[in-house]
Amino acid sequence: MMNDSTLVAATISRPVVQPKPRASWGTWLINLLTLILTLLWAVPIMWAIIASFRPPQDALGRGDVWFSDRGVSLESYQTVNRLAPFFPTIEDGQLTRSYYGNTLQYVLMTLTVQLVTIPLAAFAFVQYEFPGKRLLFYLILSQLMIPTVILLVPNFATISRLGLYDTTLAIAIPYFGSAFGTFLMRQAFLEVPRELVESAEIDGARWHQLLRHIYLPPTRSTLVAFGMVSVSYHWNSLLWPLVVTSNQSRPLTMGLLRFTQLTDIGAQWSLIMAATMIIVAPLFIAFLIFQRQFIQSFINSGFK
Repeated sequence: MMNDSTLVAATISRPVVQPKPRASWGTWLINLLTLILTLLWAVPIMWAIIASFRPPQDALGRGDVWFSDRGVSLESYQTVNRLAPFFPTIEDGQLTRSYYGNTLQYVLMTLTVQLVTIPLAAFAFVQYEFPGKRLLFYLILSQLMIPTVILLVPNFATISRLGLYDTTLAIAIPYFGSAFGTFLMRQAFLEVPRELVESAEIDGARWHQLLRHIYLPPTRSTLVAFGMVSVSYHWNSLLWPLVVTSNQSRPLTMGLLRFTQLTDIGAQWSLIMAATMIIVAPLFIAFLIFQRQFIQSFINSGFK
């Protein structure tokens, strides 16, 4: 038989299993509302995907809005690529320009320059004191309050004088500097402990070493968040490329615009949805793959 001390020791060593807390009605209600909102968000996307696989000649009607009696077909995608050069082709041994190539060149060029100019500008406002610093920062912030449409005419005149009309560089130049990005990185740099900066300065660190090893590592998530916003914004831009391009340098959104104008015999929904899927697919797939990093970068950068 077990004595009292053995019973006490066994009782102490036995792990205590806590009962799982039951979900409250509030939690169930929030989950239900989240599910409903998810379905409402997903239904238009699912319809766009299904409609893009309908044959172009198969008009939508009552009772067959979702699926076609003629089955699934890739004809809409083939027609879209034939009517608009979304993808590059080889003609006379040379690779032709395409909407995808122009867009990638424009977006990557803009992002690359911004990842250099924005941290440098924010570093100057945080690290150095110079006459007119506050006024200059306010002037940069004032750009956020100026509508883009107001700047179309002066920017177009500048591009014309530089001889850059209908080039990828003409689309990218106005965005090489970003007031929003400068403000965002400045706020992030202000959160870096001043003791680390002063310690590095005592050790003889130069300005580029301070920026690279002290300021950028703890604010990398903020820079990633801005990069994602920048890529999404410029990937979907339409008005400025419409003004400064005419043919060979036009991006993806200009290709979609061509299909929205096919209304002589009614809206060609299968063609429009196929073109839309071609444009949004890269961003959509990238978000599905990197959604955790995407959300985490926004949380760490202080976005609400």
